[in-house]
Order: sequence, then structure tokens, then C-alpha cells
Amino acid sequence: MHEEYYMLLAPVFLVLLFLYLFSLDKVIMMIVFLTPLAVNYKNYDLGIGISLPTEPLMLGVLFIFLIRLFYDGGYNTRILKHPVTIAILINLFWLFITIFTSEIPLVSVKFFVARLWFLVPFYFIAVIIFRKYKNINTFLWMYVIPLVFVVLYTLFNHAQYGFDKPSSNMVMHPFYNDHTAYGAILAIFIPVVFGFFFRKNQSKSAQLMSFAVLFILVMGIVFSYSRAAWLSLSFSLVLFIIIRLRIKFRYVFSVLVLLGGLFYLFQFQFIDRLEKNKQDSSTDFLEHIQSISNISSDASNLERINRWNCAIRLFMERPFFGWGPGTYQFVYAPFQRSKEKTIISTNAGDMGNAHSEYIGPLSESGVLGMLTFIAIIIAVMVTGLRVYKRARSPEVKLLSMTVLLGLFSYFVHGLLNNFLDSDKASVPFWGLIAVIVALDLYHKNKSSYEIMEGDKQDKK
Repeated sequence: MHEEYYMLLAPVFLVLLFLYLFSLDKVIMMIVFLTPLAVNYKNYDLGIGISLPTEPLMLGVLFIFLIRLFYDGGYNTRILKHPVTIAILINLFWLFITIFTSEIPLVSVKFFVARLWFLVPFYFIAVIIFRKYKNINTFLWMYVIPLVFVVLYTLFNHAQYGFDKPSSNMVMHPFYNDHTAYGAILAIFIPVVFGFFFRKNQSKSAQLMSFAVLFILVMGIVFSYSRAAWLSLSFSLVLFIIIRLRIKFRYVFSVLVLLGGLFYLFQFQFIDRLEKNKQDSSTDFLEHIQSISNISSDASNLERINRWNCAIRLFMERPFFGWGPGTYQFVYAPFQRSKEKTIISTNAGDMGNAHSEYIGPLSESGVLGMLTFIAIIIAVMVTGLRVYKRARSPEVKLLSMTVLLGLFSYFVHGLLNNFLDSDKASVPFWGLIAVIVALDLYHKNKSSYEIMEGDKQDKK
């Protein structure tokens, strides 16, 4: 009986095999479409977790890529020489080195392989795919369309509970584990869809569809009650204003240094003021925003501080090599302090990661792990701003702006959470970085006419 079921899957397997061998770009677009709908499967007996069906498909892409790399004898040198690629490769090299010094090598190997199956399809192959400008739009819509379905599904479930705060953490199951990851992805794509709405030379129906999608995503992030997502999106708005007003970097840097200096001088008064804030998270939006700075009684904020403190202690013990990629959740328990624990904390320390894309690598792969990741971000920001400034086409200028704003929202969000070990965040994160690099390498010097003609040639 079971053999008959397997036989029914044979045509699907053959179609996939054909696509892997002859049309890898379609496989990648299929994975993008499936990512918002993917479900995480965990087997606690075997100690494994995997996102289905996307991660096995990504592993297949990685396998095919390595085979082609071996037989073709190399990779596009123009992409390899790009500053963003160099920063990514240095970061990968250091992660590989820290596997050998890891506290739990098997965990670090799994982490490294997972990073490869995210990077290869959605950065190294994606940059090549994005040589065709229309493929960038296809990539973006292939993620946004199923994401809209997830948001509608979540809002429908949430309505059953009267859109209250307590239920906001679970109404997006099984597609997202909690409201923070869900909110982070919405914050990435709201600027991108906002750009879709303002595109020139599009039909009224296309503009209306973009507005409808934008409205749904905004409703999704409002009722996600994710304070980190709201905060990151507000920082993207600030960046948008800075870019549009053409405020020079030296002025922005001077303001940041001034604010940093004021915080250092008045840190005790500032912390004392924060500790007096007793406002917990709430259904009332104003109260919920106020709770962002509550470090005296809000369990979520206090647990985040607990994780950060543990990460710093882990770093202080092994500052250069760290404890190994992906190992934080297995080693942080002994580094907790009883006075810092919350009602969320466990003595076993089995509640997840360091809640930071910056402090997490600091504890897991040492100071170079954090600095090489920051180098990727700096390279992406510089590249994105250069494309926006130099692009000949208004379409490329608008796209570079909105993609950069979406990425920036995650760069800020990464101060408070880390989701790059999941396909939900890694696919858009590395994919949008690939968009920025492709625009820089292939499209910033093209006029609108050349882009349109290129798309017409692709259709023939």
C-alpha cells in the first residue's frame, strides 16, 4: 500500500529533477513562494528541526550548485569582487574556522550548512538571476503574494479573539512561531510594497492591487503587537527622510555621536527613568508603545536583557573564537544570574537564542563573528545608497530605495531579535541583498527605455 503512494510521487520527483537540472531559477522562485507557507517540523527524540518543504529544496539547490561549480570551474568573478560578496565570504570563512573550536561541533556544522543553503540560492544564484530586471519583481511578488494569504489567515484567527494582545502571539501558527518573527517580515516588505504603489507607468489596476496589498500588510503589522517591528519600521521612516532630504552623512554621524555622548554622561539618570516605567504590554496601542522602554516589570524586555547579559558573559570567557556557531541556546544556562531571571526563564536555559543578530554572533563566533556580520551590513548600506544616488532610471532609484529601507528595518530589528537561522527571514534577507548587488552591477547605469527593452527581449 505504501509503495503505491510512493509511485504517485514519482511524477512530482521527475518534474523537480528536470527543473533542478535545466531550470534552477524556477526552483528558486518556487521556494520563495513556499517560504511564507512553510511549516516547521521538530523531532525532539532525534533533536532535529526543519522547515518543510523549503529547506530540503534549498539543500537540493546547494548540491546542484556545488556540482556545477566543480564542473564549470568557477563562479562569476564580477560578483565575487563586489564588496558585499567579499564581506559575506569573509564572514563565512570565519564561521567555518570557529566550527573547529566549537563547544558542540555537530551543532556548528549544522548551522554552517544551513547558512550555506540560505546563501547559495538567495544570494549567489539570485544575483545571477537578477541580471534580468523582471526577475527582481517576480522574486518580490513571489514572497509577497503568499505572505498576504498568511496575514489574512492571521487576521481571521485573531478576529475570533477580538484582536486582543494575549492571542497575538499564536494566531499566526503554524506559519510563524510567534508574533515577533511575523512582525519582522512584515516590516521588511511594507517599504517594498509601498514602492510598488508609487511606480510610474503602471496601470490603475496594478496600482490598486499594490494599495490593497499594502493595506493588508499594514493591518497585519498593527495587530501583530510586535513592538520591535513597529520600532524598526519607524527607523526606516527616519532613514527615508534623511535620504529624501539629502542630509549629509557627517551630520547624521555627528548627531549619533552627540546622542551617544549624552547617554554616556547621563546614563544613570536615563536608566533610573526607564526603571520607573511600569507600563506592561497592552492591547491599547499607546500603552503598548510605552511598554517598549519598561525594563522594570515587562517580562519580555527583562528576558531579552537576561539573554544579552548571558551572551556578554559567554563572550568574556571566549572572546576570540566564541563557543561555536549555533551553540548559544545549548550553553547559556550556567551563565544566567538568579537576580536577572524572569518568569519566562528556565534553569535549563532551553528557551532559544540570544535575541540579537549582533550579540549572538559575538558569543558564538567571537569578536570577528560580530564584526564580519556588521561589515556585511555596512557594505549593503553603502551599495544601496550608491545605487540610489547614481541610478539613471527612476524605476531603479525607487526600487533601490524601498529595498534598502526594507533591509534597514531588519538591521534595526536585529538589535532586539535574531531570525536568520530560519527560512522565513533568511530568504528575504539574503534575497534583498542580492537585489541591491544586482542593481549595482547590472542595472544602475541603464535608462528606463533600456530596462523596458531588456524585458521585451526576454519575452521573445
